[in-house]
Amino acid sequence: MELDEVDFRLLELLSTDGRCTDVAMGEQLGLSSPAVARRRRILEENGIIAGYRAQLSLEQLGFSGVVIVMIELRSQAEQVLNEFEEEVVKCPSMSYCGFISGDTDFILIVHVSSLDEYDTIYRRELSNLPHVAKIRSSFILREVARRSTIPIVFDRARTGRGHPPR
Repeated sequence: MELDEVDFRLLELLSTDGRCTDVAMGEQLGLSSPAVARRRRILEENGIIAGYRAQLSLEQLGFSGVVIVMIELRSQAEQVLNEFEEEVVKCPSMSYCGFISGDTDFILIVHVSSLDEYDTIYRRELSNLPHVAKIRSSFILREVARRSTIPIVFDRARTGRGHPPR
């Protein structure tokens, strides 16, 4: 799908405020609300807009600690990787898991309310995952930045290099 400058401006507005109305966006974009609705629907149908959600404050909900967990497996055989992945998605405290390159096989983000809670999660969830050889944990001391969309997406759009790969 070829995106034009208006599409990128619409995406930028939605990434800032996912509840922004078609009327309000139309006013900012110089379009009618039906034109905005049509563009939004096309972006959704083409998978450019992947969804909408409420951004919860985990800290306000009692989860003030964020732990980056690096897991090394005993083997990288396909069956081992598949078995680990099938089980790690069942961990209720984990918000992100990625298979990565380098010495570590997987990186997880875990949310906790205390060090004691992390100890429990470590013992009940993480140490029981299949094929784990090593677990290393780092605690986030201070959040410096959090972005749902990276600004370079819109910078590239302004320079004409923002089209998704074909």
